Amino acid sequence: MTKRVLVIASGNAGKIREFSNLLQQLPLQVDPQPEGIQVEETGITFRANALLKARAVAEATGHWALADDSGLSVDALGGAPGVYSARYADSDPERIQRLLRELGDRNDRQARFSAALCIAAPDGSVLAAVEGHCEGSITFSTRGTQGFGYDPVFEVKNSGLTFAEMTLDHKKQHGHRGRAFALLKPELEKLLANIPS
Repeated sequence: MTKRVLVIASGNAGKIREFSNLLQQLPLQVDPQPEGIQVEETGITFRANALLKARAVAEATGHWALADDSGLSVDALGGAPGVYSARYADSDPERIQRLLRELGDRNDRQARFSAALCIAAPDGSVLAAVEGHCEGSITFSTRGTQGFGYDPVFEVKNSGLTFAEMTLDHKKQHGHRGRAFALLKPELEKLLANIPS
């Protein structure tokens, strides 16, 4: 049986690794996005940005594309960095430093990670779109060495661990992307079941 190609619409190695792990049990050939595809994230929601990326990569590659837009929203900062999470500063360490500086010594550190996942076909049609969330809080300093992005300062509610202190399997189970994928997986299985052999 020929496997359906699914292109991960991201140049982020951490996201590609995480998605490859989530998708490994499905009859898919998971490919990274080809170099040179740049999609401007002009949406005002995570879902809108995921749709933009999935459609652009599906059209460019001629294959189904899975895109995610995710980010961190901190209550005390009015929801910032939100859809600007990746553009909050130039690098992961600088983004974390800015976040911790802006929060200062406040005790109100509630936050949530959100992930919107979208699969688009080369004709631009949306095959599936879901969102997952993970509640937690921002730590006062970095903890852990796993993961990427804001993982070292986001402590998952009721776990006592930051994402950077979790194994990939633990993060898959408790994280926003894993929760979104749990909603996406049945949709993807239905799509794959309807493909003629």
